[in-house]
Amino acid sequence: MAKPGMRALRAGRRSIPGHYYHITLVTRRRYPFFDDFRSACQACRTFSLPSLDAQCETQSFVVMPDHVHWLLQLKGDLAHAARLYKAHVSMAVGLRVWDAGYHDRVLRSDEDIRAVARYIVANPLRAGLVDDIGQYPYWDAIWLE
Repeated sequence: MAKPGMRALRAGRRSIPGHYYHITLVTRRRYPFFDDFRSACQACRTFSLPSLDAQCETQSFVVMPDHVHWLLQLKGDLAHAARLYKAHVSMAVGLRVWDAGYHDRVLRSDEDIRAVARYIVANPLRAGLVDDIGQYPYWDAIWLE
């Protein structure tokens, strides 16, 4: 059930194809589902699904133990992209993984996309999970290709 005020927040949410979004998906009750290697790998692999690629182009992501940060350029509907990702991860893992909804922020046209990607990828460092980002396996960014 949605919390009071959630409907009002969603009412102003718009999907604008071509724009960049930073979204955060949180696991159910903040349980660290992605401490498990196989679950974390599945969450990473899901970003490369063709059905997801039809909705957005992933710029960068990081899978944390209890949430996912995702920078994307929208092609379709933001809510559909988030639902699709969450559904595929849950089906692959075989568990109800996610809290309802997601947090999103559309990037301003003058924002540096790479700076946002660096911020996302550095999340494990800020959380104290690793001392060097090279030690953390659950992230990617298109600028590495």
